[in-house]
Amino acid sequence: MTPPLLMGIDEGTTAVKAVLFDERLRPLREARREKANRHPEPGWVEQDGEEVLRAVVDAVAELLHDAPGDVVACGLDHQGESVLAWDRESGAPLTPIVVWQDKRSQEILDRIAADDGEEEIRARSGLPLDPYFSAGKLAWLLERDAAVARAREAGTLRMGTVDSFLCDRLGAGFATDASTASRTQLHALGAPGFDAWLCERFGVPIDVLPAVRATAGELGTLRHASWPVELPLRGQVVDQQAALAGAGCVVPGRVKATYGTGVFVLAHAGEDVPRPAGGLLPTVAWRIGERTEYAIDGGVFTAGAMLEWLCGELGLAADPAALGALARAADDAAGARVLPALAGIGAPWWRPDAHAVLSGLDGGTSRANVARAAFEGIAWRVADVVAAIRETVEVRTLRVDGGLTNEPLMLQLQADAIGAAVEAGGADATVAGAAALAAVGAGVLGSLAEAAELLPVDRRVEPRRDDAWRATEHARWRAFVTTAAELR
Repeated sequence: MTPPLLMGIDEGTTAVKAVLFDERLRPLREARREKANRHPEPGWVEQDGEEVLRAVVDAVAELLHDAPGDVVACGLDHQGESVLAWDRESGAPLTPIVVWQDKRSQEILDRIAADDGEEEIRARSGLPLDPYFSAGKLAWLLERDAAVARAREAGTLRMGTVDSFLCDRLGAGFATDASTASRTQLHALGAPGFDAWLCERFGVPIDVLPAVRATAGELGTLRHASWPVELPLRGQVVDQQAALAGAGCVVPGRVKATYGTGVFVLAHAGEDVPRPAGGLLPTVAWRIGERTEYAIDGGVFTAGAMLEWLCGELGLAADPAALGALARAADDAAGARVLPALAGIGAPWWRPDAHAVLSGLDGGTSRANVARAAFEGIAWRVADVVAAIRETVEVRTLRVDGGLTNEPLMLQLQADAIGAAVEAGGADATVAGAAALAAVGAGVLGSLAEAAELLPVDRRVEPRRDDAWRATEHARWRAFVTTAAELR
């Protein structure tokens, strides 16, 4: 008898990763496919829907070739608030994927705010008017895209987040999950499905949106002609909530941060809808059966993307790993500051109009100083979010994952900035969380708490700085952000 296997599919911002796990959530095999972001106009970020679909199909096909067992459950996570439109009959995309970083909907959101709709929108959805969320992007496509207008007139329009497109094309139905719905700004927290009032306010017809189902359970079957077998879809979740599960943060008060293109910090908040302070966001963590659990969310929209920009555009180093080595060569930033805001500033500031800033440079500033300042800037932005989370829940440790956590300086700077231990797990928490939810959905594991016991911590970094230093430096950072956010 072949051993039962679990599969996690992580449809991320810059790549698709698929991983096979054994039933104890130990990773066995991985396949990865890169995908391209396009910037046709300033502030626009797009991807090609067919390219993303091919990346998923090819990564899964590679894993299934000579797989050492049968896949009994598959979990899919995806890049959150990104959206597209496609045709119901052909399945062909009508628009590019408008990525979560895209800012084109700001004019529409300004118009809604001028009509005094913002307070009620936030009261229902828990989310501020910001182009980060899906609703403004969908409204823009409906107002501005001719192909969308034609499909709407013909009655063949479908719109949604990337997971609903992938599930529709791969046979698991035109559906999303509760965690994803809560990120669209078209969902009222504490209620099922999409909210008719919110949809009307943004001008998004509720009938073109996917069904909203549980995060784990019997969610259909994924299939493709290039795959030797069909995959039972048993978990479907937004990427940051997948990472919350994969980091073992499945009870109230546990906090994780995922370091990738941006950094997204989530704290598990229990079964009651949270009302967080400090500009943070309430969100659905997952819905399993009739039980919905919630989280508190704060996003840093630019992290790894800032390091890649410093390497690719300014030529500071060959790649982010080399930039980390360069940063370690400097004892400090020598007064240099970097505000990582290529896509605006998220929580708790919420300044989508802000730009990235390099400051404090003089003739003695070295490449190493600037490199270190970039890592420090990411650490302080995360500290902004953690400080806000502490207004609602205690933070004793921070579980971290993602590519930047391979840089030891990042972990030490982060521990110093938040004044708490930083723990890194052995596997990519996002894809591990997708597999864990699938295991629970299939009954392979009894609960997410059981899954959390299987997810190890292999590194722990303690802070080296004292509270007095931290209070002084964080105050200086906040003053810098306040000033830098006004620069144009």
